[in-house]
Amino acid sequence: MASETRPFLKMNGLGNDFVVWDAREKPLRLTKGQIAKLGDRENGIGFDQMITVERSTCGVDAFMRIHNQDGSQVDACGNATRCIGRLLMEESGKDFVTIETNAGLLHAFDADAPQSVTVDMGKPRLEWDQIPLAEEFADTRAIELQIGPIDDPVLHTPAAVNMGNPHAIFWVDDVEGYGLEKVGPLLENHPVFPEAANISLAHIYDDNQIRVKVWERGVGLTLACGTAACAVGVAAARDGKAGRKTTIHLPGGPIGIEWRESDDHVLMTGLTEVEFEGEVDLETLAWRKTAEGDAVQEAEAAS
Repeated sequence: MASETRPFLKMNGLGNDFVVWDAREKPLRLTKGQIAKLGDRENGIGFDQMITVERSTCGVDAFMRIHNQDGSQVDACGNATRCIGRLLMEESGKDFVTIETNAGLLHAFDADAPQSVTVDMGKPRLEWDQIPLAEEFADTRAIELQIGPIDDPVLHTPAAVNMGNPHAIFWVDDVEGYGLEKVGPLLENHPVFPEAANISLAHIYDDNQIRVKVWERGVGLTLACGTAACAVGVAAARDGKAGRKTTIHLPGGPIGIEWRESDDHVLMTGLTEVEFEGEVDLETLAWRKTAEGDAVQEAEAAS
């Protein structure tokens, strides 16, 4: 039997990068091992998440399936939602689309700036059993969790928020000062998080300006995580550390977050980029680039 070749897009939202498949006409199912092999940054295409765009089961514009680099499936990814929102709006000519996910329906809007998209991420889940946590906490703004000596912990009392996936946010003076690449795996898989968690270090350095570094479950350190940015914005506002409109500065760039008071929905706005187009042989997983993306096209248009 001849092998099958499938086209893909490589995209990113502020450096949080994805391989995107269009499976609306022809289904695509890869094993965890295949996904992990394609996601490997040395021997594969390399990505944080793999996104499969499928037909919606409830009649909206599309269903978005999300797998982490290790092949595990997750329910939400804010930066991916912005990227898929951009593709669907460009395809349809609309300035508003609705995307079905395992975390519910998400709405994407044209942000009136080149390659920028706003996504309504819905309401944050703030109760201990919604996040979820393994034990009851009356106040999830600061749960009992620490790393280091009991009388002098390195990190302690994070805020916990669910934005379609669980997040723990530690408030620190310097996001680079705690070796997140070392403590991230321990905290991600701490028993208090039965579904594991994304771990963020956050530092408020100016009015409504927050610097954030993220260890993403199933991925590791990432240049940007949209749901983490939403979770940090919500946690800061809940604790009176910032207002309901914040700018979250991630290694990949800034994301605007608004926790809307009228309906408690979280709006996230930021840039998207098509890096290149490519194709993969699904039998061998060999791949090649077939066309350049936004940066090359813009340079050519300017020359």
